[in-house]
Amino acid sequence: MRRIPVPDKYLTFALMDIKIFKFGGASVNSAAGFRNVCRILKKNHKTGIMAVVSAMGKTTNALEIVLKHYMANDPILLIESFNAIHEAHFNVIRELFPDESHPVYDEAESLFDQLRGYFRKGHLYDKTKRAYDFEYDQIVSYGELFCSCILCNYLNLQGIPCKLFDARELVITDDTFRDARVNWEKTAEKINAAILPFFQNPGSLSVALTQGFIGSDPRGDSTTLGREGSDYTAAILAYVLRTSEVTIWKDVPGILNADPKWFSNPKKLGIISYREAIELAYYGASVIHPKTIRPLENAGIKLFVKSFQKPSSPGTLITNIDQWNIRFPIYIRKQNQVLISISPRDFSFIVEENLSHIFTILAKHRAKTNVMQNSAISFSVCLDRNEQMLPELIEELSSTYEIRYNYNVDLFTVRHYTPSAIRRLTKSRTVLLEQRTRHTVHLVVK
Repeated sequence: MRRIPVPDKYLTFALMDIKIFKFGGASVNSAAGFRNVCRILKKNHKTGIMAVVSAMGKTTNALEIVLKHYMANDPILLIESFNAIHEAHFNVIRELFPDESHPVYDEAESLFDQLRGYFRKGHLYDKTKRAYDFEYDQIVSYGELFCSCILCNYLNLQGIPCKLFDARELVITDDTFRDARVNWEKTAEKINAAILPFFQNPGSLSVALTQGFIGSDPRGDSTTLGREGSDYTAAILAYVLRTSEVTIWKDVPGILNADPKWFSNPKKLGIISYREAIELAYYGASVIHPKTIRPLENAGIKLFVKSFQKPSSPGTLITNIDQWNIRFPIYIRKQNQVLISISPRDFSFIVEENLSHIFTILAKHRAKTNVMQNSAISFSVCLDRNEQMLPELIEELSSTYEIRYNYNVDLFTVRHYTPSAIRRLTKSRTVLLEQRTRHTVHLVVK
């Protein structure tokens, strides 16, 4: 098993009992959500807690719309979408902090002013505007900053001592914007220097709070760890601090064998192995970020997935188990996919040289490949539909190959499949691609 390259001198070995709690956007989508998070932390406030928080509700999606208008130089829609985010956050602040003299008002407004200033700079000096991925990380990262500001102030108001740590000063990455790679050695240095002193007071029951999803590159520019990357932030902290467990608080009772939004009566998995969790995350299970598991597995750290709506329920435990008796299939659905079929123009065979060229193009455009399959004369690949990447990818592939594609297809992955599970998914659907291994089947359907 590949180890994460962090020298032992940067790791903390059982110096203290710190729990890592990660709260996603659904847990802080309203004033009631912030109050509930406060109750969970207060109930577990018998040891040191490192809390990781995502952006509030659907703020990341809303900031992506702001970014769209910013890149399109549309100041009217930019201001409208920006003001909507500002109002949503201040509605929550007004409900949580009736006293308008509370410092949270100035602190939150200061963050919004910083983002306003960034937009003004981009519009006044258009040459400062850079590639989409770079601008994405500079703008969308504010969602976590807004939310953590509110939560830190609310915890202190409710008598839970809390200190806010800027994740951009803890998680150091390269400059692969929107999917940054962690510099583990520098990150370990930063976390140990900042977090350990905070918890070294034996009588302290304080909460250390930081943002998920975001970091910074060596130049100090904001970076992000990939969509839903807050789970990964929690795993990074747990690995460096060598905690015994991580809890991810979700709006579901644990890891289910299917998404309840489209599958009736899903079953909860009580315990699964690290390996199974990696497989599920890799194939698109939305409960866990794909990069989260490996650091925890390497350090033997338990991962709990629990419901913030029913915090006393056991949830799902992910840990090191040798065998697991699978009693039912596990379904994963990825929507808004595109299936691309690639063939040589001269009807020759698809050979290694073609595949090498195709993979080079896919890597160049950072295409997220979910399933691939080749025959004698064609190569098919199912990708996430990314409107920034896809037109350029198809244009470059079309210069050399014959291209056919289907938009708006679904990719179903079934772990531990049965014939009835496959029939259930293919009924009334057209199967465009099917791929089976011993434990997994992939179905691209329309």
